[in-house]
Amino acid sequence: MNTYEQDLALSRDIAALVADAGGRAYYVGGFVRDGLMGVACKDIDIEVYGISPDGLRSLLSRLGEVYDRGASFGVLGLRHSDIDVAMPRTESRTGERHTDFDVSVDPFLPPERACLRRDFTINAMIQDVLTGEVKDFHGGREDLQRRIIRCVSPQTFVEDALRAFRAAQFAARLGAEIEPETRKLCASMDVTHLSVERILGETEKALLKAEKPSIYFRQLQAMDHLKEFFPELAETIGVKQNPKFHPEGDVFTHTMLTLDEAAKLRSRAEYPLGFMLSALLHDLGKCVATQVQEDGRITAYGHEVLGLEMVERQLRRITNNERLIAYVKNQTELHMRPNMLAGAKSKKKKTRMLFDLSVCPNDLILLARSDASGKLDEPYDENTELWLRERLEDYRACLKRPMVTGQDLIHAGLRPGKDFGELLRRGRMLHFSGLEKGVALRQLLGEYQKMQEINSDMNKN
Repeated sequence: MNTYEQDLALSRDIAALVADAGGRAYYVGGFVRDGLMGVACKDIDIEVYGISPDGLRSLLSRLGEVYDRGASFGVLGLRHSDIDVAMPRTESRTGERHTDFDVSVDPFLPPERACLRRDFTINAMIQDVLTGEVKDFHGGREDLQRRIIRCVSPQTFVEDALRAFRAAQFAARLGAEIEPETRKLCASMDVTHLSVERILGETEKALLKAEKPSIYFRQLQAMDHLKEFFPELAETIGVKQNPKFHPEGDVFTHTMLTLDEAAKLRSRAEYPLGFMLSALLHDLGKCVATQVQEDGRITAYGHEVLGLEMVERQLRRITNNERLIAYVKNQTELHMRPNMLAGAKSKKKKTRMLFDLSVCPNDLILLARSDASGKLDEPYDENTELWLRERLEDYRACLKRPMVTGQDLIHAGLRPGKDFGELLRRGRMLHFSGLEKGVALRQLLGEYQKMQEINSDMNKN
């Protein structure tokens, strides 16, 4: 029995104890929504009615060690499980932070009233743990079937501005439409006080779980909420491209197409979140590099390098993860090269050097494929990836062959110094050119000797 099955069994044990004590336990939130869609939800949340807080803690202690998962919200957990066990509550906002709520736990609150604090109707259904009966007080089942994102209560909905991003995220994950009045409420919210961690959380769900993550960003655009956390991305709207190569339209349109193509490949990526963010931000440089030439041609020469500052600025609005930022910048800078080298059937030295520059060659190939597919011209040529994969295998095989190391240079009589790093980089290039280690070492030593002679002559003069 895996962990999920164990938690399901434990949830039934909890419900049985609660029922024996005169209460009722219900699954709530995403567990019910996903269950109705035929999808297993690993996040098991239970709400217990008719049992006092002390009574609930006492019941749970019979099944394991109880701890507070969210003391201010009346949420308990068992040390050996991932189940959240909560009591019905009402909430009212007291400040701008996401923790600024006045929470009142009421185990005898009617379920239909308790569900009013939920964000969307599709998340406001509850399901009896023991009988499986679903109670739907706000039309959530119908909205789920029709793929509509609708707020439960306009009065309570606006109390948490993150719900604007959640609406966009669910629209993307479910391929749903946001109900017009709900969209208006989302557009009216002041989201500037939201933490970057919460924004990244919703963005990550859209990027990693949606079939078409572009819906998330298009919905934010429709709400006029790209400007707060994605202003650099918003700058791509209206930036023209050469219609010969990009008949789909502006940079934003191309980016959205590329993002959806990347979603088809993310299961093959070694770093899925970084890969998807690279697809999202790969062409930011066109905002600063795009020019209209005298003959009317639209160009964006060097955009992959010129945009790196924008890429980092955009990333730091939503994360401080240095590894993630370094990965995306690296992928962005190199994203043009795989397809160019494949198109030119370049020599092995060039592909070896490219893959050596990449923090993740596998994902770079996938990014280049997404970029080439995010257009409305000819379909992607599968032979391009096949060629690049063959070259990646060649690069990996090349790395296994002996190459000059710093220790080799020391054994040859050189002292570590300012020229050491350059010599090693040169040695790597010679290795990728196909030179055997001994030959490369002799050439390096010869070059080093010449450098020393030049420096000596300069010092004499």
